[in-house]
Amino acid sequence: MSIPQSGGGPIEHHDQLAQLLSDGCKPKDQWRIGTEHEKFGYCQDTHQPLPYEGERSIVAVLTGLKDRFGWAPIEEDGKLIGLKKDGANVSLEPGGALELSGAPLETIHQTCDEVNTHLAEVKEVSDEIGVKFIGLGAAPEWTHEEMPLMPKGRYKLMNNYMEKVGTMGTAMMRRTCTVQVNLDFASEADMVQKLRVSLALQPVAAALFANSPFFEGKVNGHKSWRSRIWRDLDADRTGMLPFVFEDGFGFEAWVQYVLDVPMYFVYRDGKYIDALGMSFRDFLKGELPAMPGEKPLLSDWADHLTTMFPEARIKQFIEQRGADGGPWRRLCALPAFWVGLLYDQEALDAAWDLCKGWTAEQREALRVAASVDGLQAKVDGINMHDLAREVVRISELGLKNRAMPGAGGLVPDETHFLNALKESIETGMTPADELLSKYHGEWGGDLSRIYSEYSY
Repeated sequence: MSIPQSGGGPIEHHDQLAQLLSDGCKPKDQWRIGTEHEKFGYCQDTHQPLPYEGERSIVAVLTGLKDRFGWAPIEEDGKLIGLKKDGANVSLEPGGALELSGAPLETIHQTCDEVNTHLAEVKEVSDEIGVKFIGLGAAPEWTHEEMPLMPKGRYKLMNNYMEKVGTMGTAMMRRTCTVQVNLDFASEADMVQKLRVSLALQPVAAALFANSPFFEGKVNGHKSWRSRIWRDLDADRTGMLPFVFEDGFGFEAWVQYVLDVPMYFVYRDGKYIDALGMSFRDFLKGELPAMPGEKPLLSDWADHLTTMFPEARIKQFIEQRGADGGPWRRLCALPAFWVGLLYDQEALDAAWDLCKGWTAEQREALRVAASVDGLQAKVDGINMHDLAREVVRISELGLKNRAMPGAGGLVPDETHFLNALKESIETGMTPADELLSKYHGEWGGDLSRIYSEYSY
């Protein structure tokens, strides 16, 4: 989840709303890669999720990272809720999952180094206190009541609101994990093409990274239960956004969409003010019931932008949001997948040619089918396995064209980070398929085996 925004001054005219997005435009040589990943923590002996405080807890892990590896603390109301260092943040998801929001980096090689360093640090600290972390898209056994809500004002407000809209919002908050990548755009036109490709092909990412076939100790009938949860969370702020594919879409159209989404909060002086269900349009007029007579700051607008949860979204960059959390090596595969598609024009054009003829209904059907069947999904003659093969081929082309070397020049490009996905395509087995095979085979239905075999 995002941290509060700051700065920017008052909003004095409507054009500032789109300008905030447009200010994200960067020349290609300044494009960067920001990777985020979440993982569930649990007590090694009991397999129970971590409490916020105690000998084996979220605070214990954060404190260990702070004291041993030089991370600076982030606090709210005197509570340690995160860490920061060198442009990266370690933060808490609502149910206590630990998230690394990585620094903006130039190459996947650097991204993978960052991921490796972070997980090694977390492992060193957590092993000493009997804590483990596991990368899955959804909590395999834990109930809602077993997942404590972290002490962040934003989460308390969101939790109250989620209980009133959809049916799965609180499950999303407490019991799902994802891996995401944030990527740049050069211009409004570049943003439009990239966002359209991102939304249309998000089901391919959901299928390839599907890793949540269990929930509350049972097989749930979906390869990605996390993706299923996001389909019934809050219709106002989720989905595949058909308007993005309409003629004339651009920054202003995104502004209008965001203005129509009900608010969660206003952040002032370290406090979250309840604005649940209120209108940012009213706020612009000084008529927000929570703050009568006050008008918003640009930081309020930036905060509101972070409360949109579609499959891909824009702020001053594009966020890819459709993949389950997963094994260590797949944390580098997700940024490689999207960088290959979006950061080379030949690949981006090829990806758009592949999906530009799909209807809104087909895009939505692919989203649903990916969550249920993963690579085995089929929609209107579109075979997900074949589609994924072609998309990964295009991504590999893009990475080859980028030709970003690593390991001191010994590795010519970033294509090897796609190897995990190429293996899935060759075998037809995603992480979810592998988990189900073990559950029904060598594990003999004993889901507790997942902890020892799949933790970091």
